[in-house]
Amino acid sequence: MADALLFNPATYDPAHFDPETRRLLRATVDWFEERGKRQLIEDYRNRVWLEDFLAFAAKERLFATFLTPASDGGGSEDKRWDTARIAALNEIFGFYGLDYWYAWQVTILGLGPVWQSDNADARARAAELLDQGEVFAFGLSEKSHGADIYSTDMILTPDADGGFHATGSKYYIGNGNAAGIVSVFGRRSDVEGPEGYVFFAADSRHPDYHLVKNVVDSGKYVSEFRLERYPVRTEDVLHTGRAAFDAALNTVNVGKFNLCTGAVGICEHAMYEAVTHAHNRILYGRRVTDFAHVRREMTDAYVRLVGMKLFSDRAVDYFRSASPEDRRYLLFNPMTKMKVTTEGEKVIDLLWDVIAAKGFEKDTYFSQAAVEIRGLPKLEGTVHVNLALILKFMGNYLLNPAEYAPVPTRHDASDDAFLFRQGPARGLGAIQFHDWRAAYDAHAELPNVARLREQADALCTLITTAAPDAEQAKDLDLLLALGQLFALVVHGQLILEQAELTGLDRDVLDELFSVLVRDFSAHAVELHGKDSATEAQQEWALGAVRRPVTDTERSARVWARVEALSGAYEMKP
Repeated sequence: MADALLFNPATYDPAHFDPETRRLLRATVDWFEERGKRQLIEDYRNRVWLEDFLAFAAKERLFATFLTPASDGGGSEDKRWDTARIAALNEIFGFYGLDYWYAWQVTILGLGPVWQSDNADARARAAELLDQGEVFAFGLSEKSHGADIYSTDMILTPDADGGFHATGSKYYIGNGNAAGIVSVFGRRSDVEGPEGYVFFAADSRHPDYHLVKNVVDSGKYVSEFRLERYPVRTEDVLHTGRAAFDAALNTVNVGKFNLCTGAVGICEHAMYEAVTHAHNRILYGRRVTDFAHVRREMTDAYVRLVGMKLFSDRAVDYFRSASPEDRRYLLFNPMTKMKVTTEGEKVIDLLWDVIAAKGFEKDTYFSQAAVEIRGLPKLEGTVHVNLALILKFMGNYLLNPAEYAPVPTRHDASDDAFLFRQGPARGLGAIQFHDWRAAYDAHAELPNVARLREQADALCTLITTAAPDAEQAKDLDLLLALGQLFALVVHGQLILEQAELTGLDRDVLDELFSVLVRDFSAHAVELHGKDSATEAQQEWALGAVRRPVTDTERSARVWARVEALSGAYEMKP
């Protein structure tokens, strides 16, 4: 039985998209399926660069169609920047291997500063290179500073022709070995402060561009490169001053989102393998899946995965509907990056506890999934960075709602142009949200939704009666525990909205919320144990612990859905 909630290549038909998008998504699935599992695993194990895949993508103009904004598409009716179909392709790439997703992801990052630029020549060059099948790179991070853009050591010295010579190194730069354009962030030698920032377009094939090495042991090419008096012409300059700083952050806003659906794809493939293996393995005269603890772990993994997918799908709608007056996506974005990807780690861990040694075997997808899922929470900012960002929104989100028109499901074939004119990257604390309680109230008949709502109300009480004081506000360890509690409320809200829009099975939804209730309780206990927690906060934390509402018949019905995944999909050898 095919589970409609999970991606299955054997039944995949994205009928909600336009014909060309549908064709390209299906063609991509077919390319991987025809390549076969053995070849994909061997390429991964042997750290093979993606020439064959990039040749396919170039032939189909896959990247050009999906990653060229309509304004730069030369009148093509199929070219646009459409977050919904980008998310669908993320999921497919994650399903077959994160190396493929990574080359695509860093191309998106490399294009960000270009599509935000007013430099018509650079935009035209990028569109042409995409048509030729080229990949792109984002030259932001440095070995000594990471992504701390305040401290860049890429120095641009003015020349006599109105341009610059750039000298410096960049580190952790995906596609730095092959990118037609590397969008590089640096600062002028003759201008102090933010006005000295510059974003410029470099070519990885230029003689003054020196590729040092791949810094990871992987088919992903995560490069270190160095520029030595690299000539930056005026037509290569993408942004200067504060606009360059904003372009860096706004690019990450666009690219960070891709991590969630990549994680979903990884977990889906791993789940098919794990359930099929466990259900067909006999221990002590019983199927492995007959043991109660195995059923609990696999059911938890399944509903967590469904939650990942529901949240990510709903977040797409807020991205696509964003405007200067509606910046709610700036909360949901780090949520997809932090919460969805860490949920992915939990899914893999739960499955791995069941299949045990099988998860190490070299002829499984699972063995690479167990490695690659770890990377996603650590890309585009760590979990801690994104939790700290999420906290900026907590007061307005919980206590100060505003009115907004309802956001519909966004599968329309339109261009998400606002993502490249987001404006200054500031004012996050002033952003307001619609009332989160509405989504919870609409599902109040489900006992575990009601229970998490109790915990969310308790969180509101905490921040109005026993919020961290000025001294505690310096204790990031305590604040991050608070951030985990807040993130669960947001996670639940978008899951509930998407469940309502899609008519999700109520058993699955309530089973999922039983897991979230347990998570909230665990984070409350963690807050209780923090060194700087006050007596009032400790008392609140223990008072917020709740037991989920159990229902053996509900759990059995959800388990039947998990059990049906056995043999539902297996990649051909």
